[in-house]
Amino acid sequence: MQDLIPLFVLIPLGAAFFIPIVSLKLKWVPDVVGNAVMAVLAPMALMTIGMQTVYDVGGLGRQMGIELRVDGLTSLLLITVNTIGLAMTMYSVNYMSRYTSKLRYYSLLMGLVAALNGVVLSGDVFNLYIFMEIAAVCSYALVAFGTDSDELEAAFKYAVLGTVASGFILIGIALTYGMVGSLNMTQIAERIGSLGAAGAHSRPLQFALVLFLCGFGLKAALVPFHAWLPDAHPSAPAPVSAMLSGVVIKAIGIYVIARIVFNIFGVSQELLQILRWMGIASMITGGLLALGQWDMKRLFAYSSISQVGYVVLGLGLGTPLGIIGGLFHLMNHSVIKSLLFLNAGAVEYATDTRDLHRLGGLNQKMPVTANTSMVASLSIAGIPPLNGFWSKLIIVVACIQGHNYFAALAAVLMSLVTLAIVLKVQKYAFFDSAKQAMAAVVEVPLLMRCAMIMLAVLCVVMALLVASGFTSPFIVTDAAHALLAGRFASSTEIIMP
Repeated sequence: MQDLIPLFVLIPLGAAFFIPIVSLKLKWVPDVVGNAVMAVLAPMALMTIGMQTVYDVGGLGRQMGIELRVDGLTSLLLITVNTIGLAMTMYSVNYMSRYTSKLRYYSLLMGLVAALNGVVLSGDVFNLYIFMEIAAVCSYALVAFGTDSDELEAAFKYAVLGTVASGFILIGIALTYGMVGSLNMTQIAERIGSLGAAGAHSRPLQFALVLFLCGFGLKAALVPFHAWLPDAHPSAPAPVSAMLSGVVIKAIGIYVIARIVFNIFGVSQELLQILRWMGIASMITGGLLALGQWDMKRLFAYSSISQVGYVVLGLGLGTPLGIIGGLFHLMNHSVIKSLLFLNAGAVEYATDTRDLHRLGGLNQKMPVTANTSMVASLSIAGIPPLNGFWSKLIIVVACIQGHNYFAALAAVLMSLVTLAIVLKVQKYAFFDSAKQAMAAVVEVPLLMRCAMIMLAVLCVVMALLVASGFTSPFIVTDAAHALLAGRFASSTEIIMP
C-alpha cells in the first residue's frame, strides 16, 4: 500500500490532463473517466486506515526531498475527500449536462481532487502551499463555471480574498523558514521544540503563527474571515457547492490549522482559547445569519460557517474528547452538508428555483430528494440517533468536562437554531401546499438520486456504528491520536520509492 500513496495525486492529476485531450471527439469520456477515477480513489482511501508512514518521493531526504505523510488524520481526510468526490461525480453526470462544457468541468474537478489529496498528504509546508494554490485556482474556476454575472462576481470576490489568504500564508512560510532553516514539517517541529520556550515564543515565529491562523482561517471561512463564502457557495453548480462546503474548507482550512497548532508549533492555552472563541463566534454568527435566508443554497452556506465553528470549538478544547468530537463533526458535516447542497441542486434542477417562497409540496413530487433531505436536516440539527447528534453531544460533554460552560450553552442553543433553519427548509420546500408552478415537477434522474441516497445511507451507517460501540467513534480516534501526539518527530518509518 505504501507504493500507492503518490497515486492519490497522480491518478486524478493525470485524469485532469487526459480528459480534455480525448473528449472533443468522445463526448462520453468525461463522465466515465471522472467516475472511474473516484471509484478507484475512494476504496484506496479506506486502505490507509491504520497506516503510519512517511513516503520520500524523491529519495533526497527531508531537507531537499518531497515527503508524503500518512497517519490517522491523513486517513480521515483522504476518506472524506474521495468519498464525497465519488458522490459528486455520480451526481454530475446528469446535473452538469445543463452547463457549457463537461470536459472542462471534470478536468477542473479532477485537478481539485488531486490538489486536496496533495494538501492532506504533504509533509512539507511549501508543497502544501503549492497544492493549496492549485485547489484554489480550480475552485475559482468552478465557482464561475456558469458564467452568469452573479457567478463571476462571486468567483472574483473568492479569488481576491483567497489571494489575500495565500499572501498571509506565504509570508508565514518565509518567516518560519528564516527562523528554522527548513520547510519540512518534521524538521520545523523539531527545531521549534529545540529552541525552548523563549525561542518558540520569539516575535517572528509568533507573527508567522498569526499569519497562518489568518490565512487558513480565511480558507476555512471562520468568522471574521467568512465574507467570501455566502456568495461563492450559492453561485457555484450544486456539486461544486457540495465539494466546497464538504471538503475544500476542511482540507485547506481546518486540517492545516490543526496540523500547525498541534503538530508543528505546539499547543498553548492562549492559542487554544483563540480557537475556542473563533469557533463560538462562527457558530453563532453563521447560525443567526442563516435564519433570515430564503435562497436554499445561501441558507446552507451560512449554516456551513456555523457548523465549522463546532469543529474548531472541539479542537480548541484541546482535550482528547474535544478533539474526537471536533474531528467526528468534521467528517459528519462533510457528508451532511454535501447532501444538503445536492438536495438544493436537485430542487433547482427540477423546479428552476431555489427560492423557498416559490416552492412547496415537493415531498410528493420528489420523494427521494425529500426523504434524503429530511435525513440530512435531522442529522445536522443533532437529532438522535443520527450521526450529527453524536458529534455534537461529544463536543458539549467535552466543554462541560473542561468547565467551558458558555461554550457548551452556545453549542446547545445553536443546535436549536440549526433545527429551526432546517425545519424552515422542510416546511416551505417540501411540506407546504404545492404551488401551481410545481404541478409538472418530477424527480431528478437516477444517478443524481443514487448520489443523494449514498450520502443519506452514510449518515445512518455512521450513526449506527457509533451507537453500537463499533469504535469510539468510527475511525476518528486514530486521527485524534495524530494530533494529541504533539509535535512531529523524526522516528516515523520512511518508505523509499
